[in-house]
Amino acid sequence: MATVTASTPALGSVRLNHLAALDVKGADAEKFLQGQTSAQVSLADGHFAPLTCFCTPKGRMLANAQLMRLGEEHYRLLLSNTLLDSLANHLKKFAAFYRAELTTQRDLVFIGASDEAPALAEQLGLELPDRVGTHTNNDQVCVIRYPGETPRWLLCFDNDSKVDLASLQDNQAGRNAWQLEDIRSGLAWLTDTQQDYFLPQMLNWEALGGISFKKGCYTGQEVVARAHFRGQVKKRLMRISLEADSLPAAGASVVNSDDKAVGEVVVSAFNHQGGVELLAVMSTKVAEETMQLYLDGVPATLLTLPYTIERVDPEQLAVSLNG
Repeated sequence: MATVTASTPALGSVRLNHLAALDVKGADAEKFLQGQTSAQVSLADGHFAPLTCFCTPKGRMLANAQLMRLGEEHYRLLLSNTLLDSLANHLKKFAAFYRAELTTQRDLVFIGASDEAPALAEQLGLELPDRVGTHTNNDQVCVIRYPGETPRWLLCFDNDSKVDLASLQDNQAGRNAWQLEDIRSGLAWLTDTQQDYFLPQMLNWEALGGISFKKGCYTGQEVVARAHFRGQVKKRLMRISLEADSLPAAGASVVNSDDKAVGEVVVSAFNHQGGVELLAVMSTKVAEETMQLYLDGVPATLLTLPYTIERVDPEQLAVSLNG
């Protein structure tokens, strides 16, 4: 387990250095992305920001992201900064055949905010989106409403913005509080250590509306669709808690009473009770059977997620969000 101080302040505002952005611009930007991503790209309409992912031909996730349309020929993907270069290099192999340009945005500032979000938005002359999965933007900033028990927003803006960055948290404890909200929302973002390993459904991506089963072909689509329609997904993202004063590493094994591995950690954070909560990709048998779980010898408890493991079509989600 990694040694980290167990501190979980209330979610205020904090720099989120673990995120990055990849911009796709050009006359063929939509057409290019449509052939590579699990999202129905036309749903990114400047209001709805669908979840999406990019896969290998074998259906394994190279990255998951949130897709925004910032202009007529301008899309932005938000993802882990550890995957920015690898995804850009992967996509550039295909972008060469389109009028589309990929740009890694390294000078953007990402701020996670809760109670302070209205004041930040007012400074930037922008209205906060009120529904999860929607965004607003202007020339300075784009703001996305994130899921969570606490209302929260992700703000992405240029480094030369008028916002006073010195007043914002830039510490691990603040980022832990944001990560905990992701975990409690059942939302896991891939990092480079997990690349080319999971099917999208293993991260419950179709239950979050991150896969369109109504669009045409994209890289990995055949495998992803077959796994869905044939019910071949035997591993799922689950939420777990345990009493620990350090965070388990990504990839750490969750075992049963026979010391048999039944899952692996994807992401973890400290909670307000001095313990740890995490998301792990687990065998579906864990949820079907009464099973004692352990992580590094410490008993672990299976917790509920805020959604059911059922397919959510992003097309229908877009209708409800725009309704």
